[in-house]
Amino acid sequence: MYNQTIHSKLNDTLLKAKLDLLGADNSFYTRAIANIDSMVALYNDIYPLGNKNYKVLNEILNGIIVAHQERPKAMKKRDAEKSSDWFLSNSLAGMSLYVDRFCGNIENLSDKLSYFKKLGVNLLHLMPIFESPEGESDGGYAVSNFREVDKRFGSINDLHKVRENMDNEGMYLMLDIVLNHTSYKHEWAQKAKAGKKEFQEYYYMYDDRTMPYRFEQTMPEVFPESSPGNFTFDEQSGKWVMTVFNYYQWDLNYTNPVVLKEMLSTIFFYANLGVDVLRIDAPAFIWKQLGTSSQNLPQAHTLLQFIKLCVEVAAPGMAILGEAIVAPKEIMKYFGSGIYTAHECDFAYNATHMALQWDMLATGETRVMLAAQRDLLQKPLGTTWINYTRCHDDIGLGYEDAMIQQAGYDPQMHRSFMKNYYSGIFEGSTAMGALFGFNPKTGDARISGTLASLCGLEKAIDTNDPSAIDAAIQRISLMQAHSFLLGGVPMIFYGDEVGYTNDYNYLNDPGKSYDNRWMHRPIIDWAKNDKINSGGTIENRIFSATQKLLTIRAGNSVFSDLKNLTWLNTHNIHIAGYVRTLEEKQLFCLFNFSNKAASMPWYAIKESGIKASSLHELWTDKRLSIGSDQKVIVLSPYEFMILESR
Repeated sequence: MYNQTIHSKLNDTLLKAKLDLLGADNSFYTRAIANIDSMVALYNDIYPLGNKNYKVLNEILNGIIVAHQERPKAMKKRDAEKSSDWFLSNSLAGMSLYVDRFCGNIENLSDKLSYFKKLGVNLLHLMPIFESPEGESDGGYAVSNFREVDKRFGSINDLHKVRENMDNEGMYLMLDIVLNHTSYKHEWAQKAKAGKKEFQEYYYMYDDRTMPYRFEQTMPEVFPESSPGNFTFDEQSGKWVMTVFNYYQWDLNYTNPVVLKEMLSTIFFYANLGVDVLRIDAPAFIWKQLGTSSQNLPQAHTLLQFIKLCVEVAAPGMAILGEAIVAPKEIMKYFGSGIYTAHECDFAYNATHMALQWDMLATGETRVMLAAQRDLLQKPLGTTWINYTRCHDDIGLGYEDAMIQQAGYDPQMHRSFMKNYYSGIFEGSTAMGALFGFNPKTGDARISGTLASLCGLEKAIDTNDPSAIDAAIQRISLMQAHSFLLGGVPMIFYGDEVGYTNDYNYLNDPGKSYDNRWMHRPIIDWAKNDKINSGGTIENRIFSATQKLLTIRAGNSVFSDLKNLTWLNTHNIHIAGYVRTLEEKQLFCLFNFSNKAASMPWYAIKESGIKASSLHELWTDKRLSIGSDQKVIVLSPYEFMILESR
């Protein structure tokens, strides 16, 4: 709704900034005018517009103008060239990596761009690269300086050069921002330790255990083994500090609007570095409230919607990814709701489906996975998933009990089976993983391990069993195919494209030995990776399969994320199937998750209204004649098919 006071104030601010409102800055002016009413309404929902809060809002608006003024011309041109839904394209494919473990430093990354291009990757997610204390970094998520690249990785200048080289190759960049907390060695925390009240108000700091105790009555523990509780006593200040993740990660207090202003300034800094996708780490935790779990609260969504509108004005070419690993009904809220639908986070991790793929691989059945799809298909048009089989993190088993019960399983027993299967305890399991974050109070745990080790390759190599190696590689390809073709941006975790198995050297590093997730964060051996050029090697076979899948996806616009996926009734609990449709074109994707051959009747395909008499199988480049209703399609163990109809 139009508010004359607000618009007059904005107009005065813009004029004072000496912007060319009818010329070069007109598109910025248009975006600001279009968003200002919603921005003020969202801000007011959390920070009622009294004197102090109004002053901070004005400072935020000035910060948006400065961010626009400082945005390089090349990036403004890139903003204008991108469509509003550029990230929905089937041509986008990513890799997530630790720079130091992948190639030593940022400078060396430029030499590896040809490797990514060969694979078919054009979006790089560089895991945290900003300053964090060695040994107390949580993999880089305990940031001590948001604006300086850690010397272990290089410098800001190195990042600028890589960004420029990526631009020349038509590649996109994703970086992380940690909104929830800082390192306890961050400048703000150091000033808070020294007793400066202004900076103590940036955090949740209390003189005694009264308030911490009240918070902890309803707040769950994130790392019950390594970091129990949610508060840590700081001896220097003599105060209890909220530390939801680790003792060295101090939670920021967003009830103080100055914290929002400061973090928005950092967001604009990243935008003007040339970031295409900003990954917001742990957004579910950013708002804390007594009497609640302090996770996924409505105010967290209000903050994210406000941030999204600010970014749309200052840097419209930058998309936002919310790293919220929550149940499907909860994840939908991170895409926005009501008038803010598709105006909160552009991306979210398809974490539930990722975990359910591992469920299918362990059980050989699709029923639990299919029980989740009604919720997952509610994702609004104009937003998209990050689809993945593995990432830097563990695999959670937090999908809902109702999904498991719908498949006819007891939830507790089923999760126990999953933990035993992937930790290699279950008889007949080929997996070699480990349990992470085991909570002795609840029995809950998550799973660590590389894609290859969890698919049986490590065990097959250890036993020198060629047939087991073949089966493991087939399972790896099956998992990647199901993820890549589903709808959303495929994100490969580095090393998975050549089949790295678990690395147990982390046990020798005191800064990592307590965290078994480091077993699936390898240091790349480029002699091993060079084996992709030697036909018949394990590395060559897995790389070539991954490359071919990405080529098939990039070559078919039907794989764009346009809410154009329908799940098939395959009439077989071992076979997952979906059809992707665009105009007259249909692509049927079938996946046998069983270790035995499985069949599907042709009428499962015909039910989709197909008119063709034959289908082109893109993976093997064969043509299949469509049989009568009584005939069946037979898939070998762990086989998949990509059937094209025009």
